[in-house]
Amino acid sequence: MATDLSVILPRVLIVSRRTLRKNKFVDFVGEYHLDLIVGYGAVPVIVPRVTGVHRLLESFEPIHGVLLCEGEDIDPSLYEAEHSGLSPEEFEEIRRLHASDTAIDKEKDSIELGLAKLCLERNIPYLGICRGSQVLNVACGTCGEGGDQHPLHHWFQESLDEKIMEILVNSYHHQGVKILAQRFVPMAFAPDGLIEGFYDPDAYNPEEGKFIMGLQFHPERMRRPDSDEFDYPGCHLLIRFLRRFAGIREGCDCLSEEA
Repeated sequence: MATDLSVILPRVLIVSRRTLRKNKFVDFVGEYHLDLIVGYGAVPVIVPRVTGVHRLLESFEPIHGVLLCEGEDIDPSLYEAEHSGLSPEEFEEIRRLHASDTAIDKEKDSIELGLAKLCLERNIPYLGICRGSQVLNVACGTCGEGGDQHPLHHWFQESLDEKIMEILVNSYHHQGVKILAQRFVPMAFAPDGLIEGFYDPDAYNPEEGKFIMGLQFHPERMRRPDSDEFDYPGCHLLIRFLRRFAGIREGCDCLSEEA
């Protein structure tokens, strides 16, 4: 009897981006992120960046996890942009230098903020990378900072210098979280004070594969040790943790531990 994989495998939602091709808008999702979801035993469900989709999010049920990655800047009206400390002239210079990223997509904002709020309300596993971490913080509100205990120590234990508690990560961003929502706890900081990772301690349950967290850096696009090769899944423990989205059955023959 054929196995119904839609019942066995968890559904992980990921929102598309929009680009212009041959005078028409085209939606796309980075294939590398889709490969990771499939490779670790889940089914990627692409939520199209289409007008009105933010009102239809419940139609994508069941939602076992959400992975939000790159994209344009979040609409400044959705958060207190004055906290940035930049002048209007400095903002314009940043927009000029990063034109493709500093564009605003309000529909994508609405979709992703809706998904982030859904995860926060229902404790659905959520991993926000780069823009996705900023979306999570905006969805929760900016109300202050939390404590200092976190799971990154376990995930990066093989490369962590215990004496100075530092790890080397990449940087693909020009924005970041400055004021962390009260619900979250910071996990790591860049030398300039930028928050590189945070999580919700109340939602973190590694035994059940439950987590809600944001990472400013890209753990899925690290540099392979002793090599010039990039786009390498540098943190295997973190990426394998994605496999444990709620609904994945440990030991199931149809799932693979290796990407």
